[in-house]
Amino acid sequence: MNRVILAVKNLVKRYPGVIALNDVSIDFYEGEVHALLGENGAGKSTLIKIIAGAVLADEGHVEIDGRKIEKMEPVVAKRHGVEVIYQEFNLMGTITVAENISLGIRDGKLVDFKKMAERANAVFDELGVEIDPMLKVNQLSTSQQQLVEIAKAVSKDAKIIIMDEPSAPLSVAEVRKLFEIIKKLQRKGVTIIYISHRLDEIMEISNRVSIMRDGHYIETRPTSEVSTKELVQLMVGRELSDTYPVKKDVIGEPVLEVRGLSGDGNESTSFTLHRGEILGVAGLVGAGRTELARLIYGADKKRGGEVLVHGKPVKISLPSDAIQHGIGLIPEDRKVEGCFLEKPIDWNVTISSVKKISTNYIVDRKKEKSLAKKFIDLFAIKTPSVSQITKNLSGGNQQKVVLAKTLASNSEIIIFDEPTRGIDVGAKHEIYELMVRLAEEGKAILMITSDMPELLGMSDRIIVLAQGALVGELERTEFSQVKVLELASNIHKSRSYANGSN
Repeated sequence: MNRVILAVKNLVKRYPGVIALNDVSIDFYEGEVHALLGENGAGKSTLIKIIAGAVLADEGHVEIDGRKIEKMEPVVAKRHGVEVIYQEFNLMGTITVAENISLGIRDGKLVDFKKMAERANAVFDELGVEIDPMLKVNQLSTSQQQLVEIAKAVSKDAKIIIMDEPSAPLSVAEVRKLFEIIKKLQRKGVTIIYISHRLDEIMEISNRVSIMRDGHYIETRPTSEVSTKELVQLMVGRELSDTYPVKKDVIGEPVLEVRGLSGDGNESTSFTLHRGEILGVAGLVGAGRTELARLIYGADKKRGGEVLVHGKPVKISLPSDAIQHGIGLIPEDRKVEGCFLEKPIDWNVTISSVKKISTNYIVDRKKEKSLAKKFIDLFAIKTPSVSQITKNLSGGNQQKVVLAKTLASNSEIIIFDEPTRGIDVGAKHEIYELMVRLAEEGKAILMITSDMPELLGMSDRIIVLAQGALVGELERTEFSQVKVLELASNIHKSRSYANGSN
Protein backbone atom coordinates (compact mmCIF):
# COMPACT_ATOMS: atom_id res chain seq x y z
CA MET A 1 0.00 0.00 0.00
CA ASN A 2 3.00 2.30 -0.37
CA ARG A 3 2.98 2.76 -4.16
CA VAL A 4 1.80 6.26 -5.03
CA ILE A 5 -0.96 5.91 -7.61
CA LEU A 6 -2.05 9.58 -7.57
CA ALA A 7 -0.27 12.75 -6.51
CA VAL A 8 -1.23 16.39 -6.60
CA LYS A 9 1.70 18.77 -6.61
CA ASN A 10 1.64 22.41 -5.49
CA LEU A 11 -1.91 23.03 -6.70
CA VAL A 12 -3.17 26.61 -6.71
CA LYS A 13 -6.65 27.70 -7.75
CA ARG A 14 -7.88 31.28 -7.56
CA TYR A 15 -11.40 32.62 -7.90
CA PRO A 16 -12.44 36.29 -7.72
CA GLY A 17 -11.92 37.39 -4.13
CA VAL A 18 -10.73 34.00 -2.83
CA ILE A 19 -7.89 31.47 -3.15
CA ALA A 20 -9.65 28.09 -3.14
CA LEU A 21 -6.37 26.10 -3.11
CA ASN A 22 -3.04 27.42 -1.94
CA ASP A 23 0.00 25.23 -2.75
CA VAL A 24 -1.66 21.88 -2.00
CA SER A 25 0.37 18.66 -2.35
CA ILE A 26 -0.93 15.19 -1.34
CA ASP A 27 0.03 11.61 -2.24
CA PHE A 28 -2.55 8.82 -2.52
CA TYR A 29 -1.51 5.15 -2.30
CA GLU A 30 -2.72 2.29 -4.45
CA GLY A 31 -5.50 0.28 -2.77
CA GLU A 32 -6.02 2.60 0.20
CA VAL A 33 -9.10 4.37 1.47
CA HIS A 34 -7.83 7.91 1.85
CA ALA A 35 -10.20 10.26 3.68
CA LEU A 36 -10.22 13.94 2.76
CA LEU A 37 -11.37 16.03 5.69
CA GLY A 38 -12.05 19.72 6.18
CA GLU A 39 -14.75 22.25 6.89
CA ASN A 40 -16.99 23.49 4.09
CA GLY A 41 -14.86 25.94 2.14
CA ALA A 42 -11.61 24.14 2.99
CA GLY A 43 -10.96 23.39 -0.71
CA LYS A 44 -11.94 19.70 -0.89
CA SER A 45 -14.44 20.13 -3.74
CA THR A 46 -11.99 22.23 -5.77
CA LEU A 47 -9.29 19.61 -5.26
CA ILE A 48 -11.42 16.70 -6.48
CA LYS A 49 -12.65 18.74 -9.45
CA ILE A 50 -9.05 19.37 -10.49
CA ILE A 51 -8.23 15.64 -10.13
CA ALA A 52 -11.32 14.83 -12.24
CA GLY A 53 -10.42 17.45 -14.86
CA ALA A 54 -13.57 19.47 -14.29
CA VAL A 55 -11.53 22.49 -13.13
CA LEU A 56 -8.12 23.56 -14.39
CA ALA A 57 -5.51 24.51 -11.78
CA ASP A 58 -3.82 27.90 -12.06
CA GLU A 59 -0.54 26.41 -10.82
CA GLY A 60 0.76 22.92 -10.04
CA HIS A 61 -0.11 19.61 -11.63
CA VAL A 62 -1.52 16.10 -11.17
CA GLU A 63 0.50 12.89 -11.46
CA ILE A 64 -0.99 9.42 -12.06
CA ASP A 65 1.24 6.34 -11.82
CA GLY A 66 4.24 8.67 -11.72
CA ARG A 67 3.31 10.40 -14.98
CA LYS A 68 2.79 14.14 -14.97
CA ILE A 69 -0.49 15.14 -16.62
CA GLU A 70 0.14 18.40 -18.45
CA LYS A 71 -3.54 19.29 -18.88
CA MET A 72 -6.05 17.36 -16.81
CA GLU A 73 -9.41 17.28 -18.56
CA PRO A 74 -12.41 14.99 -17.92
CA VAL A 75 -11.60 12.70 -20.86
CA VAL A 76 -7.96 12.49 -19.74
CA ALA A 77 -8.95 11.71 -16.14
CA LYS A 78 -11.28 8.92 -17.25
CA ARG A 79 -8.61 7.51 -19.57
CA HIS A 80 -6.34 7.21 -16.53
CA GLY A 81 -9.02 5.45 -14.47
CA VAL A 82 -10.34 8.35 -12.39
CA GLU A 83 -14.07 8.32 -11.60
CA VAL A 84 -15.99 10.67 -9.31
CA ILE A 85 -19.25 10.01 -7.47
CA TYR A 86 -20.52 13.48 -6.64
CA GLN A 87 -23.09 14.39 -3.99
CA GLU A 88 -25.47 15.36 -6.79
CA PHE A 89 -25.86 12.16 -8.80
CA ASN A 90 -24.83 12.22 -12.44
CA LEU A 91 -27.53 9.85 -13.67
CA MET A 92 -30.21 10.14 -16.35
CA GLY A 93 -33.53 9.38 -14.69
CA THR A 94 -35.58 8.59 -17.79
CA ILE A 95 -33.38 5.76 -19.10
CA THR A 96 -32.64 2.35 -17.61
CA VAL A 97 -30.03 1.41 -15.03
CA ALA A 98 -28.24 -0.67 -17.67
CA GLU A 99 -28.12 2.27 -20.10
CA ASN A 100 -26.73 4.57 -17.40
CA ILE A 101 -23.98 2.12 -16.53
CA SER A 102 -23.03 1.70 -20.21
CA LEU A 103 -22.94 5.43 -21.01
CA GLY A 104 -19.57 6.23 -22.55
CA ILE A 105 -18.82 2.56 -23.39
CA ARG A 106 -18.92 1.61 -27.08
CA ASP A 107 -20.23 -1.81 -28.11
CA GLY A 108 -20.26 -1.26 -31.84
CA LYS A 109 -22.48 0.80 -34.10
CA LEU A 110 -25.80 -0.59 -32.87
CA VAL A 111 -27.22 -0.34 -29.36
CA ASP A 112 -27.12 -3.78 -27.73
CA PHE A 113 -29.56 -3.68 -24.80
CA LYS A 114 -28.91 -7.33 -23.97
CA LYS A 115 -25.19 -6.68 -23.62
CA MET A 116 -25.89 -3.59 -21.49
CA ALA A 117 -28.04 -5.66 -19.12
CA GLU A 118 -25.36 -8.37 -18.93
CA ARG A 119 -22.70 -5.76 -18.11
CA ALA A 120 -24.86 -4.25 -15.38
CA ASN A 121 -25.65 -7.65 -13.87
CA ALA A 122 -21.98 -8.62 -13.91
CA VAL A 123 -21.03 -5.47 -12.00
CA PHE A 124 -23.90 -5.88 -9.54
CA ASP A 125 -22.86 -9.51 -8.92
CA GLU A 126 -19.30 -8.35 -8.30
CA LEU A 127 -20.53 -5.76 -5.79
CA GLY A 128 -23.11 -8.03 -4.19
CA VAL A 129 -25.99 -5.76 -5.20
CA GLU A 130 -29.51 -6.70 -6.33
CA ILE A 131 -31.01 -4.12 -8.71
CA ASP A 132 -33.04 -4.80 -11.83
CA PRO A 133 -30.95 -3.31 -14.66
CA MET A 134 -34.06 -2.74 -16.80
CA LEU A 135 -35.68 -0.38 -14.30
CA LYS A 136 -35.50 3.32 -15.07
CA VAL A 137 -33.30 5.27 -12.67
CA ASN A 138 -36.19 7.48 -11.56
CA GLN A 139 -37.89 4.34 -10.23
CA LEU A 140 -35.04 3.70 -7.78
CA SER A 141 -34.59 4.85 -4.20
CA THR A 142 -31.79 7.31 -3.40
CA SER A 143 -29.65 4.53 -1.93
CA GLN A 144 -30.11 2.39 -5.06
CA GLN A 145 -29.09 5.35 -7.23
CA GLN A 146 -25.96 5.67 -5.11
CA LEU A 147 -25.16 2.01 -5.84
CA VAL A 148 -25.73 2.58 -9.57
CA GLU A 149 -23.21 5.44 -9.46
CA ILE A 150 -20.66 3.09 -7.88
CA ALA A 151 -21.46 0.41 -10.47
CA LYS A 152 -20.87 2.96 -13.26
CA ALA A 153 -17.40 3.67 -11.91
CA VAL A 154 -16.53 -0.02 -11.47
CA SER A 155 -17.78 -0.90 -14.97
CA LYS A 156 -15.21 1.49 -16.41
CA ASP A 157 -12.36 -0.30 -14.60
CA ALA A 158 -11.64 2.70 -12.42
CA LYS A 159 -8.34 2.70 -10.56
CA ILE A 160 -9.23 5.75 -8.46
CA ILE A 161 -12.78 6.40 -7.25
CA ILE A 162 -13.60 9.66 -5.48
CA MET A 163 -16.69 9.47 -3.27
CA ASP A 164 -18.08 12.82 -2.17
CA GLU A 165 -20.36 12.40 0.89
CA PRO A 166 -21.51 8.96 -0.31
CA SER A 167 -23.31 8.08 2.93
CA ALA A 168 -25.33 11.31 3.26
CA PRO A 169 -28.60 9.87 1.80
CA LEU A 170 -28.16 6.38 3.27
CA SER A 171 -29.63 4.62 6.30
CA VAL A 172 -27.41 2.86 8.84
CA ALA A 173 -27.94 -0.52 7.14
CA GLU A 174 -27.20 0.98 3.71
CA VAL A 175 -23.97 2.54 5.01
CA ARG A 176 -22.86 -0.95 6.12
CA LYS A 177 -23.48 -2.18 2.58
CA LEU A 178 -21.50 0.75 1.18
CA PHE A 179 -18.56 -0.12 3.44
CA GLU A 180 -18.65 -3.75 2.28
CA ILE A 181 -18.46 -2.58 -1.33
CA ILE A 182 -15.58 -0.22 -0.55
CA LYS A 183 -13.62 -3.06 1.08
CA LYS A 184 -14.20 -5.27 -1.98
CA LEU A 185 -12.89 -2.51 -4.25
CA GLN A 186 -9.93 -1.96 -1.95
CA ARG A 187 -8.99 -5.67 -2.14
CA LYS A 188 -8.93 -5.30 -5.93
CA GLY A 189 -6.37 -2.50 -5.60
CA VAL A 190 -8.78 0.38 -6.27
CA THR A 191 -7.90 3.61 -4.47
CA ILE A 192 -10.85 5.30 -2.77
CA ILE A 193 -10.76 9.00 -1.90
CA TYR A 194 -13.52 9.31 0.68
CA ILE A 195 -14.99 12.69 1.60
CA SER A 196 -17.35 12.86 4.57
CA HIS A 197 -18.25 15.07 7.53
CA ARG A 198 -19.05 11.96 9.58
CA LEU A 199 -15.94 11.40 11.64
CA ASP A 200 -17.09 7.99 12.91
CA GLU A 201 -17.19 6.75 9.31
CA ILE A 202 -13.77 8.13 8.55
CA MET A 203 -12.31 6.45 11.64
CA GLU A 204 -13.82 3.12 10.60
CA ILE A 205 -13.30 2.95 6.86
CA SER A 206 -10.12 4.91 6.05
CA ASN A 207 -6.43 3.99 6.18
CA ARG A 208 -5.14 7.54 6.11
CA VAL A 209 -6.73 10.96 6.44
CA SER A 210 -5.61 14.27 4.96
CA ILE A 211 -6.84 17.49 6.53
CA MET A 212 -7.43 20.75 4.66
CA ARG A 213 -8.28 24.17 6.04
CA ASP A 214 -9.04 27.45 4.24
CA GLY A 215 -7.53 26.20 0.98
CA HIS A 216 -4.34 24.94 2.63
CA TYR A 217 -3.12 21.39 3.10
CA ILE A 218 -2.54 20.83 6.83
CA GLU A 219 -1.23 17.27 7.16
CA THR A 220 -1.82 13.56 6.48
CA ARG A 221 -2.02 11.02 9.31
CA PRO A 222 -2.62 7.25 9.55
CA THR A 223 -6.19 7.00 10.81
CA SER A 224 -5.16 4.53 13.50
CA GLU A 225 -2.82 7.12 15.01
CA VAL A 226 -5.23 10.04 15.37
CA SER A 227 -8.32 10.68 17.51
CA THR A 228 -11.53 12.36 16.44
CA LYS A 229 -10.74 15.23 18.82
CA GLU A 230 -7.38 15.78 17.10
CA LEU A 231 -9.05 15.69 13.68
CA VAL A 232 -11.55 18.35 14.74
CA GLN A 233 -8.78 20.61 16.04
CA LEU A 234 -6.79 20.17 12.82
CA MET A 235 -9.89 20.95 10.73
CA VAL A 236 -11.01 24.09 12.51
CA GLY A 237 -7.63 25.34 13.75
CA ARG A 238 -8.96 25.73 17.28
CA GLU A 239 -10.32 23.64 20.10
CA LEU A 240 -14.10 23.55 20.13
CA SER A 241 -16.01 23.65 23.38
CA ASP A 242 -18.61 20.98 24.20
CA THR A 243 -20.40 19.81 21.04
CA TYR A 244 -23.79 21.00 22.21
CA PRO A 245 -24.09 24.43 23.82
CA VAL A 246 -25.97 24.72 27.09
CA LYS A 247 -29.34 26.46 26.74
CA LYS A 248 -30.92 28.52 29.50
CA ASP A 249 -34.25 27.23 30.76
CA VAL A 250 -36.50 29.74 28.98
CA ILE A 251 -39.44 27.53 27.99
CA GLY A 252 -42.70 29.48 28.08
CA GLU A 253 -46.29 29.23 26.92
CA PRO A 254 -47.50 27.10 23.96
CA VAL A 255 -47.09 28.84 20.60
CA LEU A 256 -47.86 25.98 18.20
CA GLU A 257 -50.45 23.26 18.70
CA VAL A 258 -51.01 20.47 16.19
CA ARG A 259 -54.28 18.58 16.68
CA GLY A 260 -55.13 15.39 14.76
CA LEU A 261 -53.11 16.49 11.73
CA SER A 262 -53.11 13.98 8.87
CA GLY A 263 -52.06 13.88 5.25
CA ASP A 264 -49.96 11.89 2.81
CA GLY A 265 -47.52 9.90 4.96
CA ASN A 266 -49.08 10.88 8.30
CA GLU A 267 -51.89 9.63 10.51
CA SER A 268 -53.67 11.76 13.11
CA THR A 269 -50.84 13.53 14.95
CA SER A 270 -51.05 15.88 17.93
CA PHE A 271 -48.37 17.73 19.90
CA THR A 272 -47.57 21.11 21.43
CA LEU A 273 -44.49 23.33 20.95
CA HIS A 274 -43.63 26.02 23.50
CA ARG A 275 -41.86 29.37 23.31
CA GLY A 276 -38.13 28.94 23.90
CA GLU A 277 -38.27 25.18 23.35
CA ILE A 278 -36.30 22.94 21.01
CA LEU A 279 -38.60 19.99 20.37
CA GLY A 280 -36.81 17.09 18.69
CA VAL A 281 -38.64 14.86 16.21
CA ALA A 282 -37.24 11.32 15.91
CA GLY A 283 -38.09 8.35 13.74
CA LEU A 284 -36.65 5.83 11.32
CA VAL A 285 -36.55 6.33 7.54
CA GLY A 286 -40.13 6.54 6.27
CA ALA A 287 -41.57 7.51 9.67
CA GLY A 288 -43.21 10.63 8.22
CA ARG A 289 -41.10 13.32 9.89
CA THR A 290 -40.51 15.48 6.81
CA GLU A 291 -44.11 14.88 5.72
CA LEU A 292 -45.30 16.24 9.08
CA ALA A 293 -43.19 19.38 8.63
CA ARG A 294 -44.57 19.92 5.14
CA LEU A 295 -48.17 19.54 6.37
CA ILE A 296 -47.63 22.15 9.09
CA TYR A 297 -45.94 24.51 6.61
CA GLY A 298 -48.64 24.12 3.96
CA ALA A 299 -46.33 22.54 1.39
CA ASP A 300 -48.53 19.43 1.26
CA LYS A 301 -52.31 19.07 1.42
CA LYS A 302 -53.88 18.15 4.75
CA ARG A 303 -56.57 15.47 5.02
CA GLY A 304 -57.66 16.41 8.52
CA GLY A 305 -56.79 18.11 11.78
CA GLU A 306 -55.87 21.68 12.60
CA VAL A 307 -52.96 23.93 13.50
CA LEU A 308 -53.18 26.55 16.24
CA VAL A 309 -50.79 29.48 16.70
CA HIS A 310 -50.96 31.23 20.07
CA GLY A 311 -54.09 29.24 20.88
CA LYS A 312 -56.01 30.31 17.77
CA PRO A 313 -56.80 28.01 14.81
CA VAL A 314 -55.12 29.18 11.61
CA LYS A 315 -55.75 28.17 8.01
CA ILE A 316 -52.54 27.12 6.30
CA SER A 317 -53.02 25.88 2.75
CA LEU A 318 -49.82 27.27 1.26
CA PRO A 319 -46.31 28.13 2.55
CA SER A 320 -47.21 31.81 2.18
CA ASP A 321 -49.97 31.26 4.77
CA ALA A 322 -47.45 29.69 7.15
CA ILE A 323 -45.05 32.61 6.70
CA GLN A 324 -47.89 35.06 7.38
CA HIS A 325 -48.55 33.26 10.69
CA GLY A 326 -44.89 33.34 11.71
CA ILE A 327 -43.94 29.77 10.75
CA GLY A 328 -40.69 29.20 8.87
CA LEU A 329 -39.18 26.02 7.43
CA ILE A 330 -35.49 25.20 6.96
CA PRO A 331 -35.97 22.25 4.55
CA GLU A 332 -33.96 19.04 4.45
CA ASP A 333 -32.60 19.79 0.98
CA ARG A 334 -31.42 23.39 1.20
CA LYS A 335 -30.02 23.33 -2.34
CA VAL A 336 -33.31 22.36 -3.99
CA GLU A 337 -35.97 23.70 -1.62
CA GLY A 338 -34.21 26.14 0.70
CA CYS A 339 -32.61 28.72 -1.54
CA PHE A 340 -32.04 29.74 -5.15
CA LEU A 341 -28.40 28.79 -5.72
CA GLU A 342 -27.98 30.88 -8.86
CA LYS A 343 -29.23 34.05 -7.13
CA PRO A 344 -27.15 36.34 -4.87
CA ILE A 345 -27.30 36.26 -1.09
CA ASP A 346 -29.29 39.50 -0.71
CA TRP A 347 -31.96 38.22 -3.11
CA ASN A 348 -32.28 34.95 -1.18
CA VAL A 349 -32.38 36.55 2.26
CA THR A 350 -35.17 38.96 1.33
CA ILE A 351 -37.29 36.85 -1.05
CA SER A 352 -39.82 35.92 1.68
CA SER A 353 -40.10 39.48 3.00
CA VAL A 354 -40.28 41.55 -0.19
CA LYS A 355 -43.01 43.82 1.25
CA LYS A 356 -40.56 45.05 3.89
CA ILE A 357 -38.14 46.37 1.30
CA SER A 358 -40.60 47.58 -1.34
CA THR A 359 -42.34 50.87 -2.06
CA ASN A 360 -45.30 50.81 -4.44
CA TYR A 361 -44.35 47.23 -5.42
CA ILE A 362 -40.83 48.29 -6.40
CA VAL A 363 -37.94 46.74 -4.48
CA ASP A 364 -35.67 49.28 -2.81
CA ARG A 365 -32.20 47.88 -3.52
CA LYS A 366 -30.62 49.79 -0.64
CA LYS A 367 -33.12 48.29 1.81
CA GLU A 368 -32.58 44.86 0.28
CA LYS A 369 -28.81 45.03 0.75
CA SER A 370 -29.15 46.57 4.21
CA LEU A 371 -31.46 43.79 5.43
CA ALA A 372 -29.20 41.13 3.95
CA LYS A 373 -26.10 42.77 5.50
CA LYS A 374 -27.82 42.71 8.90
CA PHE A 375 -28.19 38.93 8.79
CA ILE A 376 -24.79 38.34 7.21
CA ASP A 377 -23.26 40.10 10.22
CA LEU A 378 -25.65 38.48 12.72
CA PHE A 379 -24.91 34.95 11.52
CA ALA A 380 -21.27 35.56 10.54
CA ILE A 381 -21.88 34.36 6.97
CA LYS A 382 -18.51 34.10 5.25
CA THR A 383 -18.79 35.97 1.96
CA PRO A 384 -16.90 38.75 0.16
CA SER A 385 -20.17 40.67 -0.43
CA VAL A 386 -23.97 40.57 -0.17
CA SER A 387 -24.02 40.12 -3.96
CA GLN A 388 -22.11 36.82 -3.89
CA ILE A 389 -23.92 34.05 -5.78
CA THR A 390 -25.27 31.63 -3.17
CA LYS A 391 -23.98 28.46 -4.83
CA ASN A 392 -20.42 29.74 -4.28
CA LEU A 393 -20.86 29.57 -0.49
CA SER A 394 -19.96 26.56 1.64
CA GLY A 395 -22.77 24.27 2.82
CA GLY A 396 -22.77 25.75 6.31
CA ASN A 397 -23.03 29.29 4.97
CA GLN A 398 -25.82 28.28 2.58
CA GLN A 399 -27.70 26.92 5.58
CA LYS A 400 -27.23 30.26 7.34
CA VAL A 401 -28.67 32.05 4.29
CA VAL A 402 -31.79 29.85 4.47
CA LEU A 403 -32.08 30.62 8.19
CA ALA A 404 -31.62 34.34 7.51
CA LYS A 405 -34.42 34.22 4.91
CA THR A 406 -36.70 32.61 7.50
CA LEU A 407 -35.94 35.13 10.24
CA ALA A 408 -36.14 38.10 7.86
CA SER A 409 -39.83 37.22 7.45
CA ASN A 410 -40.35 37.49 11.25
CA SER A 411 -40.78 33.76 11.92
CA GLU A 412 -41.48 32.91 15.55
CA ILE A 413 -41.82 29.17 14.94
CA ILE A 414 -38.93 27.60 13.02
CA ILE A 415 -38.95 24.04 11.68
CA PHE A 416 -35.43 22.70 11.12
CA ASP A 417 -35.44 19.55 8.94
CA GLU A 418 -31.99 17.92 9.26
CA PRO A 419 -30.33 21.22 10.28
CA THR A 420 -26.71 20.03 9.94
CA ARG A 421 -26.84 17.42 7.17
CA GLY A 422 -23.80 17.78 4.91
CA ILE A 423 -22.25 20.43 7.16
CA ASP A 424 -18.78 20.16 8.67
CA VAL A 425 -18.13 19.92 12.40
CA GLY A 426 -17.14 23.57 12.85
CA ALA A 427 -20.19 24.88 11.00
CA LYS A 428 -22.37 22.42 12.94
CA HIS A 429 -21.27 24.03 16.18
CA GLU A 430 -22.17 27.46 14.80
CA ILE A 431 -25.63 26.23 13.75
CA TYR A 432 -26.17 24.74 17.22
CA GLU A 433 -25.21 28.03 18.85
CA LEU A 434 -27.59 29.91 16.55
CA MET A 435 -30.45 27.55 17.41
CA VAL A 436 -29.83 27.93 21.14
CA ARG A 437 -29.62 31.71 20.79
CA LEU A 438 -32.92 31.78 18.89
CA ALA A 439 -34.62 29.65 21.54
CA GLU A 440 -33.30 31.87 24.32
CA GLU A 441 -34.71 34.87 22.45
CA GLY A 442 -38.14 33.23 22.54
CA LYS A 443 -38.33 31.45 19.19
CA ALA A 444 -39.95 27.99 19.19
CA ILE A 445 -37.98 25.33 17.31
CA LEU A 446 -39.17 22.03 15.88
CA MET A 447 -36.01 20.02 15.05
CA ILE A 448 -36.20 16.95 12.81
CA THR A 449 -32.94 15.02 12.80
CA SER A 450 -31.59 11.56 12.00
CA ASP A 451 -28.40 12.32 13.95
CA MET A 452 -28.93 10.62 17.32
CA PRO A 453 -26.27 12.57 19.28
CA GLU A 454 -27.71 15.80 17.84
CA LEU A 455 -31.22 14.73 18.81
CA LEU A 456 -30.23 13.90 22.39
CA GLY A 457 -27.83 16.82 22.77
CA MET A 458 -30.01 19.65 21.43
CA SER A 459 -33.60 18.73 22.37
CA ASP A 460 -35.53 19.88 25.44
CA ARG A 461 -38.13 17.23 24.67
CA ILE A 462 -38.47 14.52 22.00
CA ILE A 463 -41.49 13.15 20.14
CA VAL A 464 -41.09 9.93 18.16
CA LEU A 465 -42.86 8.94 14.93
CA ALA A 466 -43.22 5.51 13.34
CA GLN A 467 -45.04 4.79 10.08
CA GLY A 468 -46.62 8.23 10.09
CA ALA A 469 -47.96 7.94 13.65
CA LEU A 470 -46.89 9.58 16.89
CA VAL A 471 -45.63 6.73 19.12
CA GLY A 472 -44.18 8.41 22.18
CA GLU A 473 -42.78 11.44 23.95
CA LEU A 474 -39.67 11.71 26.11
CA GLU A 475 -38.73 14.36 28.64
CA ARG A 476 -35.05 15.24 28.99
CA THR A 477 -34.68 13.09 32.13
CA GLU A 478 -35.84 10.08 30.04
CA PHE A 479 -33.49 10.61 27.08
CA SER A 480 -31.56 7.60 25.80
CA GLN A 481 -30.74 6.20 22.38
CA VAL A 482 -32.26 2.86 23.39
CA LYS A 483 -35.61 4.41 24.35
CA VAL A 484 -35.80 6.43 21.13
CA LEU A 485 -35.06 3.38 18.96
CA GLU A 486 -37.46 1.17 20.90
CA LEU A 487 -40.27 3.64 20.33
CA ALA A 488 -39.34 4.22 16.69
CA SER A 489 -39.36 0.50 15.87
CA ASN A 490 -42.26 -0.76 18.02
CA ILE A 491 -45.22 -0.83 15.64
CA HIS A 492 -47.73 -2.25 18.16
CA LYS A 493 -47.10 0.58 20.61
CA SER A 494 -47.25 3.11 17.80
CA ARG A 495 -50.82 2.10 16.98
CA SER A 496 -52.08 2.31 20.57
CA TYR A 497 -50.36 5.66 21.12
CA ALA A 498 -51.77 7.10 17.89
CA ASN A 499 -55.24 6.02 18.96
CA GLY A 500 -55.21 8.18 22.06
CA SER A 501 -53.02 6.68 24.76
CA ASN A 502 -51.20 10.00 25.12
